[in-house]
Amino acid sequence: METFNQPYANLTPAMALQLLQHGNFRFVNNLGLDRNHITAVDETKDGQYPFAAIFSCMDSRTSAELIFDQGFGDIFSIRVAGNVISDDVLGSLEYATAVAGSKLIVVLGHTNCGAIGGACNDVKLGHLTSLLAKIAPAIFEEKKTAVECDGDNKAFVNNVAKVHVKNSVKEILSQSSIINELVHSGNAGIIPAMYDVATGQVHFYQRDAVLWKDDTEENHTDMSNHTNTNIN
Repeated sequence: METFNQPYANLTPAMALQLLQHGNFRFVNNLGLDRNHITAVDETKDGQYPFAAIFSCMDSRTSAELIFDQGFGDIFSIRVAGNVISDDVLGSLEYATAVAGSKLIVVLGHTNCGAIGGACNDVKLGHLTSLLAKIAPAIFEEKKTAVECDGDNKAFVNNVAKVHVKNSVKEILSQSSIINELVHSGNAGIIPAMYDVATGQVHFYQRDAVLWKDDTEENHTDMSNHTNTNIN
């Protein structure tokens, strides 16, 4: 399979993270780039050049292209309720990184997530039942220290969402040898993050990220002044 990632061949995972952080800064401050979408359609007709893959919830308020102020062909957007991992999601992420050459995977949760809240309330509804069951490990983990552990407690739901995105990063690396190899060889990175639906800001959990082979504290790009560090 052919890769179309020529414009970003020299981009590092940390540089890809900066592009997303800068984009979210523009979004929050209403400084979005002035794009000609029809021109972009023409420019991408023969191939796509996405530098990152965003794996997020299907919530209507969490469009990755808008949140990160990106245009046609800039990022992959993979969306499913509760951003739960499946073979199809893993295959999509493997395509993004191993075939198309995307440098960064972002597992993006969000505050006030209906799917997380439903899982916290043990909702049973058709195929949604098995989907929500995949969030159970994060609920179990958060219940160890929390009180009022149900979907009506917004703080609990948001904390479960945080745990869930961090768990998802570990799950992706453990279930996909392709992504694991790309990450630990320095050819891709992966990071959990949370989007605040009240402010538009994205907080990246950089201590839980694997950005490249030499994954040390100093290798994490600090853009905390551009992101929200207090998502409750």
